[in-house]
Amino acid sequence: MFGFEEFAKVLVLFGIVLALLGGLLLLVGRIPFLGRLPGDIVIERGNITFYFPLATSILISVLLTLLFSLIGRR
Repeated sequence: MFGFEEFAKVLVLFGIVLALLGGLLLLVGRIPFLGRLPGDIVIERGNITFYFPLATSILISVLLTLLFSLIGRR
């Protein structure tokens, strides 16, 4: 069972991860091609627009897989 010190460390770690994720989300909006790759699906019908970033999702998945595999080797 967790003590208060271990719980505090976990909360600090979650805070750091959330801050890094927030900063990453701010930077992703500045990458010009991300979200408009050739495999992304956009359907516009009247006032409704459906957007499914298929190619962008695959690209991010591959990059994260490579990153985590490099981190996991240590």
